[in-house]
Amino acid sequence: MKSYKIKILMILGFVFMFSCEDYLDVQPDAIITEEDVFSTFVNTQGFVEEMYALVVSYEQQSHTFQDFLLGDDGFVDRPTKASGDIDGGRFYDVITDNFCYLNNHYNSDYGSTGSNSANVGNTNAFNRQRPGLYEGSLRGIRKANIVIRNIESVENGGRDLMLDGTQVQKNVILGQAYFFRAFFHNEIMKFWGRYPYIDRVLIDDFRIPRPETYKEVALRANEDYLKAIELLPVNWDQESYGQLTQGENRGRVTKGTAYAFQGKNLLLAASPLMKGNNQSINTYDYDKELCDMAVEAFSGILQLADQGRYALASWVNYDEVFWKSPVPGTWPGSSEFIFSATGGSQGQATRFMTSGVSRGIHTNSAGYEVISPTHNFIHNNFGMANGLSIEDDLSGQYGPVTYNPTQPFENRDPRFYKWHIIDGQVIDPGADDPHKTAQLWFENSGNKGVHRSNGAENIKILNNTGYMWTKFYPRVNGTYHTRWNPIINQYVGVRMHMRLTDVYLMYAEALHASMGATAVPSSYGLSAENAINLLRDRAGVPNVHSSIVADSNKFMDELRRERSVELSYEAHRWLDIRRWGVAHLDKYRRKLALDFPQDRSNFTETLLVDRICEFPQHYWLPFPVEQTLIYGGFPQNPGW
Repeated sequence: MKSYKIKILMILGFVFMFSCEDYLDVQPDAIITEEDVFSTFVNTQGFVEEMYALVVSYEQQSHTFQDFLLGDDGFVDRPTKASGDIDGGRFYDVITDNFCYLNNHYNSDYGSTGSNSANVGNTNAFNRQRPGLYEGSLRGIRKANIVIRNIESVENGGRDLMLDGTQVQKNVILGQAYFFRAFFHNEIMKFWGRYPYIDRVLIDDFRIPRPETYKEVALRANEDYLKAIELLPVNWDQESYGQLTQGENRGRVTKGTAYAFQGKNLLLAASPLMKGNNQSINTYDYDKELCDMAVEAFSGILQLADQGRYALASWVNYDEVFWKSPVPGTWPGSSEFIFSATGGSQGQATRFMTSGVSRGIHTNSAGYEVISPTHNFIHNNFGMANGLSIEDDLSGQYGPVTYNPTQPFENRDPRFYKWHIIDGQVIDPGADDPHKTAQLWFENSGNKGVHRSNGAENIKILNNTGYMWTKFYPRVNGTYHTRWNPIINQYVGVRMHMRLTDVYLMYAEALHASMGATAVPSSYGLSAENAINLLRDRAGVPNVHSSIVADSNKFMDELRRERSVELSYEAHRWLDIRRWGVAHLDKYRRKLALDFPQDRSNFTETLLVDRICEFPQHYWLPFPVEQTLIYGGFPQNPGW
């Protein structure tokens, strides 16, 4: 996405972002007035661009090693990382971690004694030097409110400063501002829960009580998404103002983007955790009214997909969604792209893309940890080639049993093989080196597979669980990127905040929770069952078994399993197991490895960590204590 590069806007942005005390020493001639900034469309859009830079890249916005899978899906062998703090119930350590995307205070001066606060205007392309999710979202909300105050019409309470702008130009400016005001509230709410909805530029009066329920905040956000949908274009390239950056508008928010996030906001609010409001929880109990509203919103973007604006990627071209850009130098995402963070460097992207693969494969230098996918996550979600979960397959209720515990890597869902390296797999057929074959076995005698040990050839070659994941890791003509086949710099992996597969999954979840698996809503002609089967058809997996479809709770379980597979390693998991109200159950607390000897004569599940998770305490991050003491009406999250 090409930016409207107006240098003075960066100065003004920071004047607005902080308190007056921070700028007592600013020279008078450095102050740019609001009238100057909002006088033209180009200047105003330049100010809006900074909101895009405040969108956090979960996969890249941390220091050196991307520790971004915070649920039961990944294990990092260093407990002081954010994921380790979450596993240990040390949530106060999470919110003070300078190298975590949730609360990044990375100092762009590399250890200087200056301000320990990330800078959105940093000319270095490292996402890790931008504000973290909490700080960045608050900045984004403030910037959105500044735009709305200055561009909205006088009759709607604004100042209407963009006097030489056309109504169409004003509409797209306001559409972006309303979208981002809702989006940034949602980003905070996903991790901290109900939060005051800030709909004005706060100067002195900041004593906004914390709402009683998540739902009331979500409904406020919904109003802004509705305004954004009305004002935003379907395609920037087809608009007169989009001609200024023709062909570079892909990352900008559109009507489809707003529909998708409107639906997500409503589905989250309808989910069991949010409906129970921290008092009680029933994993199958959704707010049906909000689910109906979510279905309506998702229907809007699915209709745009039917008109050719979006499309599910094919199985053959699925890599183009994650790392394989069809045109060198362009973003991946393919026809599924809806929204992602911007920027970043090739180095950060490379570290993200290799974060699930042992360094003995992709580099000959010493390095940091890897994120090893947990056996519990893979075993519970990546099922069999017959379309059943391992649990259902073993039950024998749905046909012949195909899972053999003595051969756990056989007859699995095609997506299991597509996104993992498993023991014995040839990684680089042309490399004359023991690393060319994945050796992930482990024996109590101390013998380890080459990718499950330390120290060989002074290389850190770590694997903790018996698997490696490769969803964003380049593989061309059957050969992965390796240190003998260095192709990774030709590609840029991107984890999207929203893609079309996610929309189908959320649509199905909301629709089933409200109307059942086979019902077809008036807003869109697709049942929840058919939506899930579309994704299975792509992967060559049989449809959901009819007996499972007929059982409401079983179908919800299957729908969630499908979501877990399709969106695996895309940083949705921790939010999902919390909003479903299951994170405290043994199945989601216990992180496991699969241990086996070199001859695979037996397989043993080994406990890596039993996560500390109690309801409701460990379902939300705590606020810094000092924030809850500023004024009455802002209570701490439960248990903290």
